[in-house]
Amino acid sequence: MEHTPEKRGAEVDIYRDTWVRFLGYANEVGEAFRALVPVSAVWASYAVATAYVSADALDKGKKAAAAHGEDSGKAVRVGVAVVDTFVWQALASVAIPGFTINRVCAASLFLLEKTTRWPLPVRKWTTTAIGLSTIPFIITPIDRSVDFLLDSSLRKLYGEGEKPE
Repeated sequence: MEHTPEKRGAEVDIYRDTWVRFLGYANEVGEAFRALVPVSAVWASYAVATAYVSADALDKGKKAAAAHGEDSGKAVRVGVAVVDTFVWQALASVAIPGFTINRVCAASLFLLEKTTRWPLPVRKWTTTAIGLSTIPFIITPIDRSVDFLLDSSLRKLYGEGEKPE
């Protein structure tokens, strides 16, 4: 299942086709700023991203419920839509990118400490800039990898007729 507007038709999905999508990147931004802000701010960024993921999953469940009216398999289809969206978003928008940016920033700070004589505040701001600039480059590879992972595992359980809309 591709998570792009072209694959879903012309309908605008507020959680994937508008500025609301950027809320899913809150934790990546939080991780990029980890060296500069209190850890509570980083955790707050995860709360924002998790709220986004949950809202998207509930929205897809509502859409599946509306699309299947009183069909006999409605509950299963709604459940599949919610679970598929939540798992996909949790992996592609929160867990994998958060870990990736965290490690990029940790490695950057470590390497800057070992290879430069820059003062700590400069190293921290440079690490943050590196983390922020990494975000656009990791999105598509992570999204495609999560698509492949779910297509190769969880989505096989749904069967062809059970995939979410």
